[in-house]
Amino acid sequence: MSSQQAPQGAETCDVREVLDVVSDKWSLYVVANLGGGPRRFTELKRAIDGVSQKMLTLTLRHLERDGLLTRTVHAVMPPNVTYELTPLGTALLHAAGPLIAWSTGNLAQIAAARAEYDRKTHAHAATA
Repeated sequence: MSSQQAPQGAETCDVREVLDVVSDKWSLYVVANLGGGPRRFTELKRAIDGVSQKMLTLTLRHLERDGLLTRTVHAVMPPNVTYELTPLGTALLHAAGPLIAWSTGNLAQIAAARAEYDRKTHAHAATA
């Protein structure tokens, strides 16, 4: 399938399922944070503002299941676990990088648009 072609039939469900995983609330944050190399769970937790321990655990499991990252248990005391992008995860990071950069670069404009929309909506509701 070319990058310009829409999926057909059963493939549509498969593609939608993959997109659901990579576009959930936390997956791209995790992938972006692993872009600099292996990280421990606690490092990821500190780096991703607002993610709960439970949600980070679930996100890491889903990304591991889909082959986007690996989980390595190091046999030291106390046990140490690190997460690292696979080549597939690195490819996702390269594909999502422009979207992440666009989001970061346009935060102020989006916040201003939301504030203006809310102001108009509130003003319209007050006069209705």
